[in-house]
Amino acid sequence: MKQKQITRKKLTKILEAHSLWLQGQGGERANLRGALLKGANLEGANLFGANLTDAKLEGAILAWANLRGADLTAVDLRRANLAGANLAGANLRGAHDGAIDDDIPF
Repeated sequence: MKQKQITRKKLTKILEAHSLWLQGQGGERANLRGALLKGANLEGANLFGANLTDAKLEGAILAWANLRGADLTAVDLRRANLAGANLAGANLRGAHDGAIDDDIPF
């Protein structure tokens, strides 16, 4: 899959729309499928149920992020900071964390 560059401004808009969607106030579910988010600061972000399939999150800061129920299929998490992140119910099939040569064993 071809990856797409996401500017900080566009990412902010996507996160704002996702927040509205979560609150039932319109907006829309975050679709970051194939997004290039290498090194992005998403600390504390609420990405509950977001689509991050095939996203490149290498070196991203996801500490304390809510990734509960998010689709992280085939996501690149090498050197990502996931300290305190909520991954309950997240789909991590095919995700790569760089610590092992295989998939994350979830």
